Amino acid sequence: MSQSSAEPVLSDGPVRSDGPAPSDKPVPSDKPAPSEEPVRYGDELAVVTVTYSPGDSLTAFLDSLRTATTRDYSVVLADNGSVDGAPERAAAELDGVELLRIGENIGYGSGANRGVAGLGSEVGWVVVANPDLVWAPGSLDELLAAGARTPRAGALGPLIRDADGAVYPSARLLPSLGRGAGHAVFGAVWPANPWTRAYRQSEACVEERDAEWLSGSCLLLRRAAFDSVAGFDSRYFMYFEDVDLGERLTRAGWRNRYVPSAEVVHSGGHATTANTDVSARMLAEHHRSAYRYLADHYPGPALAPVRLALRAALGARSALAVRRASR
Repeated sequence: MSQSSAEPVLSDGPVRSDGPAPSDKPVPSDKPAPSEEPVRYGDELAVVTVTYSPGDSLTAFLDSLRTATTRDYSVVLADNGSVDGAPERAAAELDGVELLRIGENIGYGSGANRGVAGLGSEVGWVVVANPDLVWAPGSLDELLAAGARTPRAGALGPLIRDADGAVYPSARLLPSLGRGAGHAVFGAVWPANPWTRAYRQSEACVEERDAEWLSGSCLLLRRAAFDSVAGFDSRYFMYFEDVDLGERLTRAGWRNRYVPSAEVVHSGGHATTANTDVSARMLAEHHRSAYRYLADHYPGPALAPVRLALRAALGARSALAVRRASR
């Protein structure tokens, strides 16, 4: 799904590659339970990628990792029910690659939580990334170096390029009702509108800086920070789990650090866009996640009219987006 053809209402991070639309049944929480006594983690590195029939993109992802860092690392394939055999082949053929069969599609954040939860305490740095990324040489080392010189960096994100080489705006401000409404109404027809520019940080310098949230398609996470906020919120099947994580990390005293000296290329979620029907359902899921995020910020009986208006507006926009995607 290209950004131009399906511009999301608020969070338009790269599409997740973790499978078909969710079922309506509730997903149990897979967040690591916060403990009274924080675990002391080591300095080892692990990579968790959430897969759903990733095809050849998984091979490219794993191959590029070899030159992305000089450090030893392990890989966990948190698999949401692949049917193409790619995760099984990778785990069988490559040393240091473990297949975690989840058996059903529980979503991106919950899948990542499962993968992180199974790591030993020697692992203190965790990459959570889509399997349809290609790492530039040395890019993971750049993220690790930035983490080492920024002790309160809880999440670090690279510069993300689309397949055509364009820089994707992956370090942004948190959505607000005003910015979100302006972006939703004018983003597709007037891309340079002030609300979209502000939200996407379109005029921000491409330099190392703090952001309010980073794209969840590629994150280096300090495990102590990730644990301190109990990981991704499993209520978000797909979309907005990265926005929510960035906000909770900031509230807990951590920083979201954008490190453009590290680069990845993201081809876009083929697992969700190869089928028009699946793509349409993902658009509907995006709007559900948008409502969930905003509704959490307007709680209580007094703000019920705001939530009702949000639900109606997002429902109408979702129906329109789905209808366009289905053509």
